[in-house]
Amino acid sequence: MTERKHLVWIYLLSGIFILANSILIAKEFYFLSFVPLILALVALGLLAMDKLLLVIVFLTPISISLKEFVTDLEFDLHLPTEPLLFGILLLFIFKSFSTENMDRRIFLHPVSIAIYLNLIWIFITSITSTLPLVSFKFLITRIWFLTAFYFLATQIFSNPKNMKRYIWFYVIPFLAVIVYTIINHSQYGLVNQKAAHSAVHPFYNDHTAYGAVLAMFIPVLVGFGFTGGKAYFRRIFILILTGIFIFALVLSYSRAAWLSVGAAILVFIVVKLRIRIQYLIFAGILIFGLIAVSWPEIKITLEKNRQDSSKEFSKHIQSVSNITSDVSNLERINRWKCAVRMFNEKPFFGWGPGTYMFQYAPFQVSHDRTIISTNFAEHGNAHSEYLGPLSESGVLGTLTFLIIIILSVITGLRVYKNATKPEFKILSLSVLLGLITYFTHGFLNNFLDSDKASAPFWGFIAILVAMDVFTSKAINRIQFL
Repeated sequence: MTERKHLVWIYLLSGIFILANSILIAKEFYFLSFVPLILALVALGLLAMDKLLLVIVFLTPISISLKEFVTDLEFDLHLPTEPLLFGILLLFIFKSFSTENMDRRIFLHPVSIAIYLNLIWIFITSITSTLPLVSFKFLITRIWFLTAFYFLATQIFSNPKNMKRYIWFYVIPFLAVIVYTIINHSQYGLVNQKAAHSAVHPFYNDHTAYGAVLAMFIPVLVGFGFTGGKAYFRRIFILILTGIFIFALVLSYSRAAWLSVGAAILVFIVVKLRIRIQYLIFAGILIFGLIAVSWPEIKITLEKNRQDSSKEFSKHIQSVSNITSDVSNLERINRWKCAVRMFNEKPFFGWGPGTYMFQYAPFQVSHDRTIISTNFAEHGNAHSEYLGPLSESGVLGTLTFLIIIILSVITGLRVYKNATKPEFKILSLSVLLGLITYFTHGFLNNFLDSDKASAPFWGFIAILVAMDVFTSKAINRIQFL
């Protein structure tokens, strides 16, 4: 009788929902149609947060900005990922206090401590911000990215199989975006450099962000190609997939992404040759000294380069050092100079996290402005993951972020050195090289305020930290590939 009553209620409520939804659809109101999906996701989060995280990772490459649907909004977020990330934040806080299943070693790892310091300073500089509402929105966004893609990810990576699942759950939908972009690009000719800027729309708002993510995954896919034993068909599939990613990277016409892959190759050579850190520091000091001494001659040489961005790949690469006539390079330099001037005025607390785009305009000087310069917070970031925090959160904003990077690299090298299974060595090194591409790209662009770049960036760091914590001698014996 009890089961029959439950069925009656289920049928009754379902009937009422279908009737109400039908009426609303007839009146062109569609919001009620999403209720079952929302309830399903809530249930998934309560019963299996690890699966909900993988769903979010899967949706991230294909998420779309809310402004694509409602253009006159004063705020923006990516759908459906960011509302889900906020939900994960609430669930994670609840479960952290209500369960003992969380591995506390993750929370005490040096990288985690560095993240806390960075968040604390962002919080402090949000209080002192010139635009507190903007800064606290920036802080909340950073927190929900870290909660999902780092803190929750490290917990589910206690099962080593989830490390590769996380990567594949991003790669598979991203492959669909790549195919869409190439098809879109081909309508204007694949060698059309200008078409590359809009071909990624609406999934990515910028071809450089698209290129940055491509660059991050290429070392990882190459690493996957060297694992899996004698699974030849799997290796052939990964080889083809890697080729598609490289082809897409070339067509992205993102010079910063191309350079970042080159930096990863150099780091790979250094690691494989086991070059001592002392030699690298000495070489770095020597190179820096030579550049400082020879800077007048170097500047003259750079000013002679008038090769602008081009559809020809060789000329496009040459345009990287054009600081005389290439508009993209000149505007980037303009943004950097503005960030430095902003830092000089507020060196300790900065202007507030996320405020650069609203505050930099008065710091532009006439001889630095270009034809694409703007005063209206359009495309207004600092084009640097290092100078951006410097202007927004002062010297400690950049310093705490650099500490995260340094400790992540140290963690990755330690995991690579201590791993006893070849699969772990390959995974740790390929993930570290993927991060190196973004650390390099960060000198020229900044995308960590978006879910697209945050998912692989913090996820890769989470993989290295989880391997450092969980890949003891016992876990090194686990077959996870």
